Amino acid sequence: MTRDDLIAMLRDQTPACGPARDVLIAGGDFVVWDGLVPANRHAGVFRGRMHHSLRRGHTIDGLAVSIGILKRAGEEPLRTGSIASVDKSSVFTIFLNSTATVVVACCGGRRPATMEAADAPE
Repeated sequence: MTRDDLIAMLRDQTPACGPARDVLIAGGDFVVWDGLVPANRHAGVFRGRMHHSLRRGHTIDGLAVSIGILKRAGEEPLRTGSIASVDKSSVFTIFLNSTATVVVACCGGRRPATMEAADAPE
């Protein structure tokens, strides 16, 4: 898959797709892993991440929408990938169909300024 392929696949699946596309256009890095995992397993893992993030006061763009998409996809095998801005200030997780020809969902955004901000006690 080329950068242009991935840019074209990032449409309006979730609110994070536009910003992820912008990061790619600006020269950000991306990777798509080979392994396949059922969509509903991703939904469970990312639901936990959403609750953890919300407790910390950090929102992840497109996460709730992505979880809904993943739940509806059920046992469909998906590939995952990552997009990171050049300066690593933003990171996105992408979920693609098994042939990596369609982006199913995308979530992510700006990272907290420091790890301490992300891990601050409640």
